[in-house]
Amino acid sequence: MEAEKRIANMEALIAHGNIAGRCAMVAILEAGLEASDPYPSIQKLIRLEGDKMIVGKKDFEPAGSPKTGDEVFDLTKIKNIYVLGAGKGIQRVAKSIEDLLGGRLTGGHVVDKKGHPVICRKIGVTLGAHPAPDIDCVRGCEKIYQIIQGLTPDDLVFTCVSNGVSSLLTMPVPGLNIDDVSEVTHVMQIEHGATTTDLNAIRNHLDMMKGARVTRYIHQAGAKAINILAIDPGSYRLLMYDNLWLHTLPDYTTFELALNNIKKYDAWDEISGPVKDFLQKANPKYESVKAAEFEKWGDRIFGLMPGYRQTAKIWPAMKRAKELGFEAVYLNEENRSVEARHAGTFVAGICKTIERTGLPFEPPVALFSSGEMVVTVGKETGIGGRNQEFCLSAAGPIAGSKNIVIGSVDTDGTDGPGTQYGGQVEGMPDCLAGGIVDGETMGEAKQAGLSVVEELKRHNTSPPLWKLNSAVNATPNISLIDLTVALVLKRS
Repeated sequence: MEAEKRIANMEALIAHGNIAGRCAMVAILEAGLEASDPYPSIQKLIRLEGDKMIVGKKDFEPAGSPKTGDEVFDLTKIKNIYVLGAGKGIQRVAKSIEDLLGGRLTGGHVVDKKGHPVICRKIGVTLGAHPAPDIDCVRGCEKIYQIIQGLTPDDLVFTCVSNGVSSLLTMPVPGLNIDDVSEVTHVMQIEHGATTTDLNAIRNHLDMMKGARVTRYIHQAGAKAINILAIDPGSYRLLMYDNLWLHTLPDYTTFELALNNIKKYDAWDEISGPVKDFLQKANPKYESVKAAEFEKWGDRIFGLMPGYRQTAKIWPAMKRAKELGFEAVYLNEENRSVEARHAGTFVAGICKTIERTGLPFEPPVALFSSGEMVVTVGKETGIGGRNQEFCLSAAGPIAGSKNIVIGSVDTDGTDGPGTQYGGQVEGMPDCLAGGIVDGETMGEAKQAGLSVVEELKRHNTSPPLWKLNSAVNATPNISLIDLTVALVLKRS
C-alpha cells in the first residue's frame, strides 16, 4: 500500500501570488510530508517465514536496549495476535501490520483523530477528538480494554502509538468524566498556552490508560507485548526515565508535578473541583507505571522512524530544495514553547534581511526549522492551528516582497483542533495541514475584504487562508512534528 501524494490542493496553492516560489514551496513541503509515513518501516520490522514471525531490525532499536536482535515467534504456538494503539494517523501503522499478517492477525482496535478516513478492515477504528478528548476517545479505549480483558498467555499484542496519543488514549479515572478531563486540556493548553509536556504531567494522573497502564493490563492477562513507536527509537534510557507522552511506556511524572504545573500557568481557579481534589489526594493506586515495574516485563520496543526529526522529514525536504537550486539551511529543531505568531514575524524578519543584504545567507536559500509551537488562544474562538498562525503572522512583514515565500505544515496533515472549537466554513476541510504565504498575500486579503490583523487577534487563521487558496490541505498520516520552510529566491 504505497503512500499517495500528501498535498491534495496543489493546483490551487500554485495558481496565484508568487507562482515560481509557491511551486518550489509545494514541492519541498510534499517531500517532507511524504517522508513521514511509517507503513514501509513495518514491512521491514516484521517478516514472515513459514510458521515463524520475525520481529526486529537494528535501526529500529532504541540505543542501549538491554535486549537486541530478532524476536522469533512460532506462530503454531500463538493463539491470537492483536494490534492496539492510538495516535494521529496511527492507522498507517495498523494497516501495515494488517496487510503484512493477513489471516494470521486476529484483530485489534486503534483510536485515530476525527476527520481521518478509516482505512483498516480487520482492526477496529474509533475516531476521537484532538487536542481535547471527547466521549469517542473514551469509547475507543473501552474497546481496547475489552480486548485486553479477553487476552490469554498464548496471545501476542502489538501496541502502537504516535503523536496525538495523549488526547486520543483517554479513559478517565473513577470519579471523573470526560468533560472534566477535556476541560483540563482546554484551560491549560488552549486558553493558557501550556506546553504538551507540562499538560501531560496533569492528564497522565487523571487516566486509566496512560503512563503504561494499558501495557500493565496486557501483562496482567499474561500476554506478550511488542511496543511500537511511530517516532525515532531514540535512547532506551530516555524512554524509561524521561518519558511522559508515549503511553505504552513508563512515565516519570508525579501528582506533585501535576499540581505544580496547574499553578505554574495560573490556572488553579479555572480547574474543576473534582480534578483538583483527585490530584491532591494523590492515591498511589492511580500512579503511573514507573521504569522499575516496566523493565520487569522484558518488553521489546521499536521506533519506526530513525532520525525522525531530521532524516524522516527535514532531510528529504532539504534534498528537494537543493535539487531546485536552493542552499538548504537547517536553523532549528526546537521551536517549542514559542508563540507561533512571534516565530512567524521573526522568521519573516530574517528573510527580509537576507533579501536585502544577502546575509547571513546568499539567495536562493531555503531555511528549515521544526518543533511544536504554541498558540495561547485565551477566550477567543477562532479556527486554526500553530502552523497556520505562523504563516499568517509572517504575511504582514513580507508584504510586497517578490522573493519571499513562507510555508509551514504539521506532518500529520491536521494542524491544530480544526473545527473542534468553531463552525465550519463552506467547502473547508475539518482540519488543514498548514499554510503558504508570500509577498502578495496581504494584497490578496485586502482585495477579498479580509483583515489579516483582525483575524490574527481572534486566532482565526483557517478561514482566511482557505479563502485565499493559501491553506495546505493534506491527507492524514502520523505526525513527526512541524515542518517549517522559508524561501528567499533572490536579493531585492
